[in-house]
Amino acid sequence: MNNRVENRFFLILNIFCKNGFYILVEPESGHSLESQFAFISRLNELVDEQSQFIIATHSPIILSYPHSTIYQITESGMYEVEYEQTNAFKFMKMFAENHSNFLNELLKAKE
Repeated sequence: MNNRVENRFFLILNIFCKNGFYILVEPESGHSLESQFAFISRLNELVDEQSQFIIATHSPIILSYPHSTIYQITESGMYEVEYEQTNAFKFMKMFAENHSNFLNELLKAKE
């Protein structure tokens, strides 16, 4: 992991404090799934301490944070969606349920 990514994650885990207001853009970028779970855990601690977050993400893990309000932005505008309606969730679910067929279809489409 490069220093820039490590520094950003260090801030999230150690410097952010209670009663904060944070705007994050793709905090998952460059991080493993394990790190994303650590992020969710710290996020929850900060929310419990009255911090608020606006997060732009494509991560189905971060999107899964309970009681989040999720907005999807499309050419038609911005609207609230349930977690299971997000493309991130749908694609991850399709992949997890049948990764072999998913990859075969994806690779066929590239031929």
